[in-house]
Amino acid sequence: MSETIASRLAERRIELPEAAAPAANYLPYVQTGNILYISGQLPLKDGKLAASGLCGRDVDTEAGARAAEICAINILAQAKAALGGDLEKVARVVKITGFVASTPDFTEQHLVLNGASNLIAGILGEPGKHARAAVGMASLPLNAAVEIEAIIEVK
Repeated sequence: MSETIASRLAERRIELPEAAAPAANYLPYVQTGNILYISGQLPLKDGKLAASGLCGRDVDTEAGARAAEICAINILAQAKAALGGDLEKVARVVKITGFVASTPDFTEQHLVLNGASNLIAGILGEPGKHARAAVGMASLPLNAAVEIEAIIEVK
């Protein structure tokens, strides 16, 4: 019996939350053809930010990576909602772009984003391996430390 996405989530004790509704005038995801675009996801867990402030001042690299994992969980929740509850319809995560609120001298944005990349690849397997950008920002909505968007190819 082959391992499924659901079994990998259960093995890691990850329960996907309900996909968050947009907080402004945008859609949480848009599908055109076989490409699914997931809007930027914040590290919201149980309706609260898991990490706020700037990496390099208020949030260390490890806490930033944990926040990025939560963003990745929220990306998967949005993808699940978009795909009628079936993450097995993910053909490939094409790219994620991570925005890291950080001080001007913080240079570990790539290490923060590893939290999301490792989780997505771990849950989705080979289709979860993706291209990526990690960008430092002066600030993010709601004072979040991290925000991540995704482009996903679907079956």
